[in-house]
Parts: sequence; C-alpha cells; structure tokens
Amino acid sequence: MAAPMLRALRQRGWAVLKVGNCFSGGAPRREISFKLDERTSHSSLDLFKKDTGVIYRMVGIDPTKVPQNLERFRDWAVVLGDTAVSRGHHYWEVTVKRSQHFRIGVADLDISREGCIGVDDRSWVFAYAHRQWSAMFANETTPIINIGHPDRVGVLLDYDSKNLSLVDVSKLELIHTMPAEFRGPVVPAFALWDGELLTHSGLDVPEKLRGN
Repeated sequence: MAAPMLRALRQRGWAVLKVGNCFSGGAPRREISFKLDERTSHSSLDLFKKDTGVIYRMVGIDPTKVPQNLERFRDWAVVLGDTAVSRGHHYWEVTVKRSQHFRIGVADLDISREGCIGVDDRSWVFAYAHRQWSAMFANETTPIINIGHPDRVGVLLDYDSKNLSLVDVSKLELIHTMPAEFRGPVVPAFALWDGELLTHSGLDVPEKLRGN
C-alpha cells in the first residue's frame, strides 16, 4: 500500500518534497504553514476560511458526488494537511471551542484511507470526547487530566526527537508529550464528529518551547 500511495501522491502534486525544499541548506526552518487538503477530506466534512477550517456535516455530501481519488478518506471523518514534515521543530494551533468530539495530531503521509487517525500505528493524536482529553496511538489511550476544554490549543512537533506535544497556549506550557516513532514524512491530521475546527499555522515555535 505504501509505495503505490506515495507514487500516486507525487503524481498528483502532493508536497512530498516540499519540506525537504524548505530545509535544504542551512538551519531548518521552525515553522510549518499548511492548509487542509480537500482531496483527503471525508464526504461529511466541509472546508472553510480558505481551507484552514473544517466543519462536520451530519448528513454530508453524497459520496457518489465527491471526486474519488486515492487520497480521500472513505469511512471516517478525517482530513489531512497539505504539507509534509520530515525534519525539524514545528508548532501550530487549533481553535477547538466549537467542537466536543475531535482528534488532532499528525499522521504518516501514506496512512491508509480506510481507517481513522489514532487507531493504527501510523498516526499520533490528541483526542477530545465525553469532556475528556487523551493521547491516542494504535487504539491505545492515555488520559490527559487538568486541562478542561480551552478555546484553543497548540501542537508542538519535534520530528528529530520523535515527540508530539499538546500545548497550553495561554501559558505556553506543555500539557502532555507522547513519543512518536516516525518512519517517514508526516502531515497534520484532524478528525471531527461535531462542530468545527480552525487551524493556525505559519507560527514560529514559541521561545519558551524551543528547549523542549
């Protein structure tokens, strides 16, 4: 599955080498700027605000009327970012106040489009459901306590150290860090079952977090 998927993504203009271009020569850049890729978006999801936000539609679009391609998630309400990361230290934020059930994190570029993020070993996410946060990997969950439901959270990706962290944006402090054994390029990943999420990228890694 992986090799055909990567070949298809390259043929369709995916930014498999985009990050490599950004990081060629000199010190790696510390910011990632991405939009949500409609080609990966499940038919129950609509993108808005120039493809930086995603909203869940309970009924959704008739799947037969959505352009079919190898990138699109077919069974789960998932959408991926359009920029891959293969090295460096990156930070973005997500406004989550209008959703009560979602997952945010990163996934392998060639993750299967048949599953959901967080249930396999190709994605690493922070999930919010039933008013509780948890870290998810391979369908195993680790509860995250004393966070509540903030309006906005940060995601800190340290690819080289193989860590993904959830960030308190009001204090610029790490809430929880999970190890992540990346095996290739990863992209921002989102799943949503009510309300909406809004992403904020192109941000520098906050000074307080650069040592983490």
